[in-house]
Amino acid sequence: MRSRKYHLYLTNDEYIHIIKSLIALKKRLTEQGKYTDGVDDLLIKFNRAKIKKLRVIYK
Repeated sequence: MRSRKYHLYLTNDEYIHIIKSLIALKKRLTEQGKYTDGVDDLLIKFNRAKIKKLRVIYK
């Protein structure tokens, strides 16, 4: 069975906030001596994600 794909539509501010939060989480995990593999994978996915411009129409 194929895995589902999900799409997130974020503003620039939301995107920056998520990246900063992931970096802070990675820092906290390294200070505790825990693995950061999951956070590293998410950071890579966010950096490689395509940026698509959308036009929002309000009715």
